[in-house]
Amino acid sequence: MNSIQQKLKDGKRKIAILIDPEKMHSEVRLVPLLKKINLLKPDFIFVGGSTVTAQEINTCIAIIKALTTIPVVIFPGAQTQVCPNADAILFLSLISGRNPDYLIGHQVKSAHLIKEMKLTPIPTGYILIDGEKNSSVAYVSQTTPIPNDQISIAVKTAIAGQMLGLSTIFMDAGSGAKRAINAEMIAAVKSNITIPLIIGGGIRTIDGVDAAFEAGADVVVIGNKVEEDMDFLLDLKNCLYQK
Repeated sequence: MNSIQQKLKDGKRKIAILIDPEKMHSEVRLVPLLKKINLLKPDFIFVGGSTVTAQEINTCIAIIKALTTIPVVIFPGAQTQVCPNADAILFLSLISGRNPDYLIGHQVKSAHLIKEMKLTPIPTGYILIDGEKNSSVAYVSQTTPIPNDQISIAVKTAIAGQMLGLSTIFMDAGSGAKRAINAEMIAAVKSNITIPLIIGGGIRTIDGVDAAFEAGADVVVIGNKVEEDMDFLLDLKNCLYQK
């Protein structure tokens, strides 16, 4: 088993910092961010976005790999978002939607290339939850997020993902979400699956990070907040990792 897959299953609380190459496409923006990421020492750096080009993701990952040893995991929005320099890729199936392109289409188109690159795939059931903002993922994939009060639907979707053989579930409220996934939903999903649970979208405070972990998240993803306020990384280091 790949070391990243082992780390996902170790039962410890893990932080992933999400970098969108479309927004962080140059050394001028990336270098200051990576200096603070290196101080935090998160478990993973996720790289990707809904409309990122192959050139953008390759350039971004090259800069990241030159400046840090933190594992880089691609969080792809399309089949073109692959890069041999990454350590792994979340091989996503958008199981909360019914668009065949995002259930299996992009995966078929990218599978051979991922195999040729010897890039470690992490089979992941991707579940969109309504974050009270129309996310780019929902728009591009033409899928409807699960309402944030429909806990039963989220639970059944996650169970189906595990039964299909997926090794990880990623519940996401979407980029720039106004509302994070509620603790009740996280707890209900976690209590019904035995595979790692990743939570992202709308988490903008230390209390929000703690709430997701307390509810059962194995990995908490921080994205937009870091883009707006890089010092939040230092807050995470000072507050969260001392507990």
